Amino acid sequence: MSTAPDLAARLASLLGETWSAPDIRLVHRRGLHAYHDWVLEDLIFANGAGEDIPAYFIRPPDGHGPVPAMVYAHAHGGKYAMGRDELTQGRGSLQGPYGTALAQMGCASLCLEMPCFGARQKPDEASRAKALAWQGSTLFGQMLAEQRGGLAFLASHPAILPDRIGAMGFSMGCTLAWWLAALDPRIHAVSALCCFADIAELVRLGAHDAHGAYMTVPGLLPVARTGQIAGLAAPRPLQITIGRQDPLTPPSAFEIARRDLLQAYAAHDAQSALQFHLEDDTGHLETPAMRQAVLEFLRAALLAD
Repeated sequence: MSTAPDLAARLASLLGETWSAPDIRLVHRRGLHAYHDWVLEDLIFANGAGEDIPAYFIRPPDGHGPVPAMVYAHAHGGKYAMGRDELTQGRGSLQGPYGTALAQMGCASLCLEMPCFGARQKPDEASRAKALAWQGSTLFGQMLAEQRGGLAFLASHPAILPDRIGAMGFSMGCTLAWWLAALDPRIHAVSALCCFADIAELVRLGAHDAHGAYMTVPGLLPVARTGQIAGLAAPRPLQITIGRQDPLTPPSAFEIARRDLLQAYAAHDAQSALQFHLEDDTGHLETPAMRQAVLEFLRAALLAD
């Protein structure tokens, strides 16, 4: 049986050279703005290929003690014009912007604009995914590597507590969040909203094509199932929220992933660190009850003494 480090190494190899690229680096700060008594920094990072990566960083004002922080991964939804703006503006599927909610509870946040979105719409998703596949790499690996670079930025920032950094996101952002936690132990806690399904079961059901090309990792299915990958986060706090009417998370695919995840946390005797919030009559969107559950989870995982 593979150990957790062995599985993490195999997953990293499947992601290709994009995952192994050097961390993104901060190029410059384009602006500094007041944001609900905190500070909003308009940042530009660059990846190994020299591509500009816009980001929003919401932090406390200078002189404030260090605080927990969140790597906030934005969603997909076919809304390619929206990237990092989700942090400050929200989207129709969410109960308002998380940047505001996190700041109000004393948590900083960083949202990087992912390739194919916002100012990075060209090349588009299909073109990027195909080109990287032909090179033996993956778009998903690039996205994860950039999120990891954002994590490194937060961990070295004087306004941030390096041992209190979490990851979260909705839909595509959800998948990025639990994958990042699986591969990087610096993530202290994860809240994953509305995207948690066993991939092999999605393929069997013919439901896999509802997900974007970005999520394709060649050779993944013989190596690990969704719940086994997310289980690498154990014993750290992990929250999964699901609407049972979500077409991206069919019931049978969710149950397989949940079973594997429960087994992984049980193996660490860490069942209390794993939380599921399930809503029977909800689809692919965040409800007020989900928002409340997420904020309560994050307070306990990142802000409690």
